[in-house]
Amino acid sequence: MKTNPFIGALALAVGIETVSGPTGIAAEPHTKPVLLYSRYYNAEGEHRYDPNGTYKQVIQRLREDFEVRIHNKPLTRDTLADVKLLFIVNPSDKAVGNNPAPPHVSAADINVLSGFVKNGGGLVVSGNQENHNLEVEDMNKLLARFGIQATNLYTDAKKLVLPKETPIIGRLRWAYYTGNLLLLDSSSPANPRALVMNDLNQKPPKGTRDQAGCLLATAEPGKGRVVVVTDSGWLADWAFDEEGIGGVALKGQDNWEIFRRLTHWASHLPVGPEP
Repeated sequence: MKTNPFIGALALAVGIETVSGPTGIAAEPHTKPVLLYSRYYNAEGEHRYDPNGTYKQVIQRLREDFEVRIHNKPLTRDTLADVKLLFIVNPSDKAVGNNPAPPHVSAADINVLSGFVKNGGGLVVSGNQENHNLEVEDMNKLLARFGIQATNLYTDAKKLVLPKETPIIGRLRWAYYTGNLLLLDSSSPANPRALVMNDLNQKPPKGTRDQAGCLLATAEPGKGRVVVVTDSGWLADWAFDEEGIGGVALKGQDNWEIFRRLTHWASHLPVGPEP
């Protein structure tokens, strides 16, 4: 179907961006790219990363550059039709209380999500295996499509000053609040890369676990981009406010700027530092 040139010119004149979603389905015009914070894999009653609770600040800040949607609908071609960036946080393994068990990533989901990314969509997945009811086995089946796997090796909370040569987020200070390591498959056509390796010279202020390995990775399968990080708490209000948790408060951090740049990179938006 051909686009009416008059409509295209009018859209440009009024500054409306016409969007064709990564699924190839026609989408409504948007002035900002759509970011979907999906709660589909979160168990009912799981409030750790509630968009109206501990994730209130990050959701508000994301709205500066994205049209942010939040829902727990299944991730299908229809629900992803005009989505540019999909954000999945700490998928749940088991039910919370007397609520129903949460869905895990299915074979059908893997096909939809890997196709979404291959066709140009962005995907950010964050977890935290430390007593967070995190589902790993089925999520790893999806991450395998991008040459990335979550392991059971842990590093305690620490502030990492990132080397200047680190792509996208170099020189910034990352307040990392505990998580596991990622294993990358260098033979994967998705080109997975370790963006942040744990620096053993920068010690946790509390706790003894400090594993060598990857804490944050990226991949570029097809036309899309993927970010996988092993901590979700670093985006919570208490991390931004430097109040900390569990007796650890990491002061002097650039967590929001790190995430801003990562979301821009994953969405093919300009990544440059804030003015």
